[in-house]
Amino acid sequence: MHSDLFASENMVTPAAEPGMTLQNSKSIKYAVNGECYARQGAMVAFRGDLKFEKQGQGVGNFLKRAVTGEGVALMAVRGQGEAWFAHEAANCFLVDLVPGDSLTVNGRHILCFDATLGYEIKVVKGAGMAGGGLFNSVFTGHGRLGIICEGEPIVIPVSPAAPVFVDTDAVVGWTSSLHTTLHRSQSFGSMLRGGSGEAVQLKLEGEGFVIVRPSEARPEKTGSG
Repeated sequence: MHSDLFASENMVTPAAEPGMTLQNSKSIKYAVNGECYARQGAMVAFRGDLKFEKQGQGVGNFLKRAVTGEGVALMAVRGQGEAWFAHEAANCFLVDLVPGDSLTVNGRHILCFDATLGYEIKVVKGAGMAGGGLFNSVFTGHGRLGIICEGEPIVIPVSPAAPVFVDTDAVVGWTSSLHTTLHRSQSFGSMLRGGSGEAVQLKLEGEGFVIVRPSEARPEKTGSG
């Protein structure tokens, strides 16, 4: 059988070592030797002796979506084998964290991560309940995190002399050391007249970076899972 479908860039090769790698720009391959975590429903294929278990309501405080609308339901993947993860053909990226690093990520952009990483849900400081609550996941420790982004991400450096303002519906994540507040960019009178649609942004100050996606579209709320 002959087809461009079978080109070398599309063919799976055995993993050289445990852990996650990019299968292609739209999917992540995880060679599991023990345990990892992934968003529920993200597995598109697997081989080997793997078990997929839904995580309970209390695990890592990850399932706060009843309050925030921004949580993501997780599953544990245990055993030995290979699993492929993807979500609606979004672009996939790998982030390596070492002790001392801390990355804040919006829950809807999490695809999978090493069990060695620490994570918890935190309220974005200064944001109150705006932007769907702005409860984000903070990752720390040593390990690899797989994130997704609709379209090509925009990574903007933040410095004390140049704070950055981002749309709360477009932000993917940022360096956790950054200071966050809500910024109102139009007057109350302008809002009463209909406004520009850009009433409130998240202001980030300090030293680090922020990741945004090239879309302000509000994602569908996650189900009760």
